[in-house]
Amino acid sequence: MTIERKLLGTSPSGGAADVAEVFSTYVYTGTGSGQTIYNGIDLKTEGGLVWIKNRGSTSNHCLFDSARGSGGTSDKRLFANSTASETTGACDWAGFEQGYTGDPNGFVVNGNGTSDRVNQSGQTYASWTFRQKSGFFDCVTYTGDGNYNDGSLFSKSIPHSLGVAPALIMLKRTDSSSDWWVWHKYNSSKVLKLNSDATASQSASVSGANYLPIFASTASIVVTDTDFKLNAGDHTNGINNPAALLSNISGGTYVAYLFADNSAEDADDQMIKCGSYSGTGGSGVTVNLGWEAQWVMVKKSSATSDWKLMDNMRGMPTPSGGRSLKANDSAAEGGDSTIRSDSRGFTIYPGSTFDASGTYIYMAIRAPMMVEPKAATDVFAVDAAGSGVAPAYISGFPVDFAIYRDVVGSAGAAIGTRMLGSNELFANTNAAVAATGAVKFDFMDGHFNNTSRSANYYSWMWQRAKGYMDAVCYSGSSSAGNLTINHSLGVPPELIISKSRSSSQAWSTVFNINASTYQYFTTISTAADYASGASYGSAFLASKPTSTTYEIRTDTQIGGGNSYVAYLFATLAGISKVGSFVGNGSSQTISCGFSAGSRFLLIKSINATGDWYFWDSLRGIVAGNDPHTSLNTTAAQVTNDDSVDPANAGFIVNQNSATNINVSSEEYLFYAIA
Repeated sequence: MTIERKLLGTSPSGGAADVAEVFSTYVYTGTGSGQTIYNGIDLKTEGGLVWIKNRGSTSNHCLFDSARGSGGTSDKRLFANSTASETTGACDWAGFEQGYTGDPNGFVVNGNGTSDRVNQSGQTYASWTFRQKSGFFDCVTYTGDGNYNDGSLFSKSIPHSLGVAPALIMLKRTDSSSDWWVWHKYNSSKVLKLNSDATASQSASVSGANYLPIFASTASIVVTDTDFKLNAGDHTNGINNPAALLSNISGGTYVAYLFADNSAEDADDQMIKCGSYSGTGGSGVTVNLGWEAQWVMVKKSSATSDWKLMDNMRGMPTPSGGRSLKANDSAAEGGDSTIRSDSRGFTIYPGSTFDASGTYIYMAIRAPMMVEPKAATDVFAVDAAGSGVAPAYISGFPVDFAIYRDVVGSAGAAIGTRMLGSNELFANTNAAVAATGAVKFDFMDGHFNNTSRSANYYSWMWQRAKGYMDAVCYSGSSSAGNLTINHSLGVPPELIISKSRSSSQAWSTVFNINASTYQYFTTISTAADYASGASYGSAFLASKPTSTTYEIRTDTQIGGGNSYVAYLFATLAGISKVGSFVGNGSSQTISCGFSAGSRFLLIKSINATGDWYFWDSLRGIVAGNDPHTSLNTTAAQVTNDDSVDPANAGFIVNQNSATNINVSSEEYLFYAIA
């Protein structure tokens, strides 16, 4: 598996999975010297745009593109939040990375003294990369000719290679100070300014004088699948100065970024949508895209508002803890819960500034389709905390779900999820989600819950992947009936663990739901199963889960009128195994279909009381004593018993009085990772 596939969990082809080849959110820390950002996007061959913003300091949004050229002695940067012309001074930017066989593409940033724009040592950055591709994005340049063609509707036609009519255009004069003009298909008779919070206007104002829009006023005329047309001006309104064209000054140089809208195409192939919504004034807005968004830009067009930028790498969580930047503002990143991601689109939080009455335009980019990992190391890792470093726990991939705790102290097992942002749950309590600024998942290779954690703190980390693991958030219902939950696992889940985020409510677990019988646990506790049978969960599930949904009964503790999070696990050949075994009272080998043993092992008695014990290969799964701890207690790890032993195909369980995980005739569930 190449590095970019490992990081992004995507396939090289196949419908919407292609979004990983044309768009990337990549966060990184500056070094003060040249570094390559390997994000998997081939800009050197295909061309495109890189947008970089310092997250922690006031600094301009820097934009570099292949159409204008970059690298060498001139970095040719533009600032999204500024009217400034193209800057060609000190070289922050080194250009695009070709990569070589087996390695990803990306871009290279230089160290430029104390400049904090793209690579100052210790500063953190967000980068958004858009590759040129038909049906997604194109970047073009042109030189104005000053022609306003008296009597004609438009003065100049600009060809492009987008292959479809653009839905959003950002246009900037590069050789002189000027605004960033933005045209959006749902705001087609007006223009916005990317560098300003101003409302959309029928005319553009420059130096106190009003001018007609820079684009033709009729959407069907301004854009086609081969070109877009600039406005010629209108002499009937007294405008007869070629300078009024703004976008076609004689000798002026311009760049335009063109974005598509896939809303009319097959949903399975969609990568980008440009749309609009109306604020409710308090009840919130659900924007149904038909897929999970990884990047969203929103602007109120009917009144002044910032251009909000959010992505799932920095956090678009449910319920809070996200972070946003403003395209029109050089300010550092701020906490934000306005835009919240879900499996079918995004929501605007009720009562937020972007839910006020009025009209809003947006552009959203799809999250990469989950694909099957090639190896367990691509989607699971365990690590002891590194003191004073970030991330504290190293995974080698972006972490979506983690269990972390002090294994020698009396702290409970904390559970963090990218979708929950800076919030955590505890496996040993029924408490609602707790907010903490110490939980962060915005790293490409790990996470942290506190940079001062000692080496006694461990984290067990998962990445969402097809056939392996998924996490979903949903709102329950207090009404009788059933509720369908969407997921992206791609196969029916075999183990579902759910918890109310908004109230003190027990953990709920359904296990072995693909078998003829299933077991249902009321909580993560020592208790035996609550119920079992062949009707797929009379106490929990209304029907057998599918590869895309599962149906719960809303009168249960996982379907009440609260908000919930659920973790879904499945068996993936050679990587993970959800299963059960019957104890024999001595020793037995449990086959998982692995080739080199288990790195993680969770075991719980089904029909008798017992803890949720887990082991890992970092602390030791060996032919001897194996340190273990439990999800449901705050007890320190036990290091002096030998309950499990290694086996290439899976693991060996021994009868041991400390854990009692192989008692004769007792049944056990297990979850193992290769």
